[in-house]
Amino acid sequence: MEYFAGLDVSLEETHVCVVDRDGVVIHQAKVASTPADIAQELAKAPACRRVVFETGRMAPILFHGLVEHDVPVVCVESRQAYQGLKSLTTHKTDRNDARGLAHLARTGFFKPVHVKSLPAHAVRSLIIARKKLVGQRVTLENQIRGLAVVFGVRLPRALSPAFIEQALLSSEGINGLSAAMRGLIGARAAVLAVVAAIDADIKKIVRMSEACRRLMTIPGVGQLTALAFTAAVDDPERFRRSRDVGPYLGLVPRCYQSGEVNYTGSISKCGDRRVRTLLYEAANVMLTRCRRPLKLKEWALAIARRSTMRKARIALARRLAIIMHAMLRQGTEFKAA
Repeated sequence: MEYFAGLDVSLEETHVCVVDRDGVVIHQAKVASTPADIAQELAKAPACRRVVFETGRMAPILFHGLVEHDVPVVCVESRQAYQGLKSLTTHKTDRNDARGLAHLARTGFFKPVHVKSLPAHAVRSLIIARKKLVGQRVTLENQIRGLAVVFGVRLPRALSPAFIEQALLSSEGINGLSAAMRGLIGARAAVLAVVAAIDADIKKIVRMSEACRRLMTIPGVGQLTALAFTAAVDDPERFRRSRDVGPYLGLVPRCYQSGEVNYTGSISKCGDRRVRTLLYEAANVMLTRCRRPLKLKEWALAIARRSTMRKARIALARRLAIIMHAMLRQGTEFKAA
């Protein structure tokens, strides 16, 4: 007899349900959301052929932890699982969700997803933190500029050395404003220091990564884009074809067809938004700043002439993703044509 398990995971607790191949519930329990506790609870039931849970913030640590405990775990796409779960029961509870996931494991009606390695998630955390801090820096600079303009002072660009000097001069002798300006400027300086430290860490990681150095041979691809892309791909062999990276990163048009209706919309925007943004920026740099003659650039400019520059950037970003994956897979550097 074969047995299958479903795990409905939350931050503190996980509901476990084990069913046989006929769908009869064999075991149900509620345990702490740690790999050791879940593996210990599953050991109380008959050995499972497949254990299924949904993608989420707890997925990486649970997946790799359960694999270490020799649990045959599979992580499934949460959007697809949601559509299946809501049709199985009227009442939405964690207990019912665990049972529904067990039935998905039994029937095989699910889409397994690749769970990135923990080092890849660590790199991704560094990139996310940098993005948030840069956003905070921009917010602080806009606030400083907004306070100064009330008193008729128009500050220069935020990265100009005169920005802080003029901001302090504009607030001198004004009760309240001077303290507010000093506080905002101090917070901005602290954020800039942390961003500089993160940039130094990123630079060290890129220097030690041969894959990142190879990707940076592409015009327009910097260290942040190379690092983010390698972390997103994680294992190049998981893509059967390099062209599959485009849909994975949401850089292909979304199609809708039903009966006589058939149209193609904008890009799907699936996958990692930060990687997609960085590829778009790399494409823009290649089109606007790269002076060397490249067939890849000429191809994108031809698209811009018959369509729009925005579509050309998106098309070039998708093509860059394909080329970068092929370079990672083959271990080669960029060869300009």
